[in-house]
Amino acid sequence: MQIAGLPRTIGEEIQWSSITPGTVPGAIPATMQAAVYRGVNDVRIETVPVPAIGPGEVLIRVHSCGICGTDLKKIHTGSHSAPRIFGHETVGTIAAIGAGAEPFAVGDRVAVYHHIPCGSCYYCRKKTFAQCAVYKRVGCTAGFEPSGGGFAGYVRVMDWIVKRGLVKIPDGVPFAQAVFVEPLNTCLKGVRSLNLAADETVLVIGQGPIGIMLASLAKRSAAKVLTADLYPERHAVAASFGLDAPIDASREDVVEAVRAASEGRGADAVILAAAGNALIRTAMDAARPGGRVLLFAQTQHGEATIDPAAVCVDEKTLLGSYSASVDIQDEALGLVFDGYAQGYDLTRLVSHRFPLEEAVAALAVASEPQPTSMKIMVEP
Repeated sequence: MQIAGLPRTIGEEIQWSSITPGTVPGAIPATMQAAVYRGVNDVRIETVPVPAIGPGEVLIRVHSCGICGTDLKKIHTGSHSAPRIFGHETVGTIAAIGAGAEPFAVGDRVAVYHHIPCGSCYYCRKKTFAQCAVYKRVGCTAGFEPSGGGFAGYVRVMDWIVKRGLVKIPDGVPFAQAVFVEPLNTCLKGVRSLNLAADETVLVIGQGPIGIMLASLAKRSAAKVLTADLYPERHAVAASFGLDAPIDASREDVVEAVRAASEGRGADAVILAAAGNALIRTAMDAARPGGRVLLFAQTQHGEATIDPAAVCVDEKTLLGSYSASVDIQDEALGLVFDGYAQGYDLTRLVSHRFPLEEAVAALAVASEPQPTSMKIMVEP
């Protein structure tokens, strides 16, 4: 990835005709910095226009945006056309509102879901919201094709997102906690799909921020949660969330360790929170006959080898979960917001903070995770 030597030409001045009385257009600059995706592994810090908003829309001054693995996938694979401004784990303060965007007001601290489903199509009726055509449309942009826009100074939130996907952050909850509103929802959705019981053993492979959230949520339902990772530094962070059954994957046989902890059966449920396909077979082998295996981080299309008899003869279930669910939005918000006061402090997962002008360096750190790197934040 590279930083362009010079900023791009500035576009037209922003139009404020739709802004409601009480906002101060003069306080909002005409231009801003943004990390602009220009092609495979090519992200540049550029000067771009602050996006204009329309009726029912909101303009957010970005405080923080977490870097997600899906952002990195898009940048490294070229799966999306350029130019774009990525970043969707966005929190900030409302800088302007369009007519009809009440009950929001300028100055509100907010978090935003960038995807919200229509609620009425076939997929929504089947509760597979991530497959809804409206859900697949991104409703937040800092310019260019809507792609989240959180790696910029300001983000435009479109009307259907404002109605159901814009969330006020309670007083006393820091922005660094609220950044986890969307990712925690995705984790809760995945854990719920396993229908865990109180007498079950769960294995979570991978203890990055997502793996730790998955494991901590699983522990609310299951009797025993085992966590596997190569790095003791990550197990130390996991321990602060009450995850006290680590497996050192650099030294131990994960499958044997799980069987030893489950009277020889294997785990009732295995969650694969590490990217790539190499560990799918390990996850399948670690599950007991009749157990479930959840693929959570396998977001790239490809091919993987599995033992078909493990599914047929051993009756193991292989399932997946992707993105957030509007059905559990209130519960997920409670876990993030109320949970903060109760000790569920997700800010402990933040390891690095970069100013926006160093967003390219932030993306590089996130792309090559180290034992001590967890959630990487860009903070305009």
